[in-house]
Amino acid sequence: MARPGRLPLALAVLAAGMATAADAKTLVFCPSGGPEGFDPAPFTLGTTFDASSQALYDRLVTFKPGTTEIAPGLAESWEVSSDGLDYTFHLRPGVTFQGTADFTPTRDFNADDVVFSLERQWKEDNPYYDYAGGIWPDFTGMSMGSMLRAVRKVDDETVVITLNRPDATLLADLAMDFASILSAEYAGALLESGERDKLGSEPVGTGPFVRTGFEEGVVVRYAANPDYWGGRPAIDELVFDITPDATIRMEKLKAGDCDVIADPPAAEIAALPGDTPIVVEERPGANVAYLAFNTTQAPFDQPTVRKAVNMAIHKQAIVDRVYHGAAVAATTPIPPDMWSHAEGLAGDPHDPEAARKLLAEAGAGNLSMRILVPDAARPYDPDPAQAADMIRDDLAAVGIKAEIVTDDLDGFLEKAADPERDGAVLFGWSDDNGDPAGFFSTLLDCDTVGITNLAQWCDARFSKLIQEARALSGQEARSAGYKQAQAIFVDQAPWVAIAHATETVAHGKDVTGFVVDPLGRHRFDTVDIAGD
Repeated sequence: MARPGRLPLALAVLAAGMATAADAKTLVFCPSGGPEGFDPAPFTLGTTFDASSQALYDRLVTFKPGTTEIAPGLAESWEVSSDGLDYTFHLRPGVTFQGTADFTPTRDFNADDVVFSLERQWKEDNPYYDYAGGIWPDFTGMSMGSMLRAVRKVDDETVVITLNRPDATLLADLAMDFASILSAEYAGALLESGERDKLGSEPVGTGPFVRTGFEEGVVVRYAANPDYWGGRPAIDELVFDITPDATIRMEKLKAGDCDVIADPPAAEIAALPGDTPIVVEERPGANVAYLAFNTTQAPFDQPTVRKAVNMAIHKQAIVDRVYHGAAVAATTPIPPDMWSHAEGLAGDPHDPEAARKLLAEAGAGNLSMRILVPDAARPYDPDPAQAADMIRDDLAAVGIKAEIVTDDLDGFLEKAADPERDGAVLFGWSDDNGDPAGFFSTLLDCDTVGITNLAQWCDARFSKLIQEARALSGQEARSAGYKQAQAIFVDQAPWVAIAHATETVAHGKDVTGFVVDPLGRHRFDTVDIAGD
């Protein structure tokens, strides 16, 4: 439906906000980092997803709050063909796109937007394929390029996605942040004006909030989308006060300067008095912290050396001191409460003596290495510097001299993905779709070497098992393949699985409706705040 002359939504929201500022409900969220951009598809950080896909965009399907259960999103319903190859999505009518100061949409959301949003990450001849460097980490990590045969518009309200092979992860994949639906009309207008990069810097979505301000590394401001198809959010203004230091986040929460904080420091949470006005909410996290070797570089091209390092590291001590017990020691990438976790797979025990023997057998008795570490806490690692120091000390005890090299997150990510990088990197991952394939395909598949597979590890047996398991419809059958893949992981040890952190959020008692997400997302469309 055309809307000539309609005031762009971002401006309409600002105008309404000025008129009602005295009565506005404002919620301040203090995340650990800011967005890399406002188009989620080229990125992988949860802080980017919170600020972009969760606030500004929608996907064909979504997760019910607090779960990984698939629910309708921009698609009201769907059917799957008997051979598992054709997914027919029936799109929600009457969904409006937001606007900018320079763009006013002339039509509602339709099938063209779905086709554009997927094909730009897939088709090399799409004019937006290379606009963010031509790297689409999650689209590639979930093997979407080889999975898809066609994304076809039937009519404005119907899209058919056809696969080359059955893949039971498709719906979960489409609920991921990279599958957010952007406006094809807006993208076309930007091409005509020669301003293609604005697609990622001046966002236009269909989501519950509209971005109204942004200062990089400092703050992002939003207003409630009055036309949101899911119902206008209860809070009028949402502010992301970017606060990398966990202790400062906690101080802001105690002072009332933040209403909700992500990843509160575990030690301070444990020390809160019984009558605290702060509410702490937790649930097991779908994440993993790990130390990834470069398995293409000697001596870490030898599984024996990698297993020796594994045995040298005291994971439980790291859980106790770094996480203050708010985690479990890891044996494989898959958390123990996620289906397909190989419960009986013990992994390599902490055994410094055995580690020294393995190093001697491999001729690596006087090994020196570098460990690249990010300078900021992550949801899966509350204190990378402390964890790195403990790992360095554990390695010294078996004769390995480790140099810790710290970099800011941008520099870290660039260096970590470099196939020529030496040594190891200390990093982690929060799952995006509640399916074990999110760990396996993204972090360890041959397709993602040099992108999100920081170990640069390609094992044909492992990748084949994952692809075959994804083609099976039954969870039990898929689980068998995933457990075999975990056995290969433990045997080959491309990285040290260190810990699975508990997802923790702290907020003031006036905040209601916040649901802790097992995937580590922070969404505010269901949240209200009293007293404003």
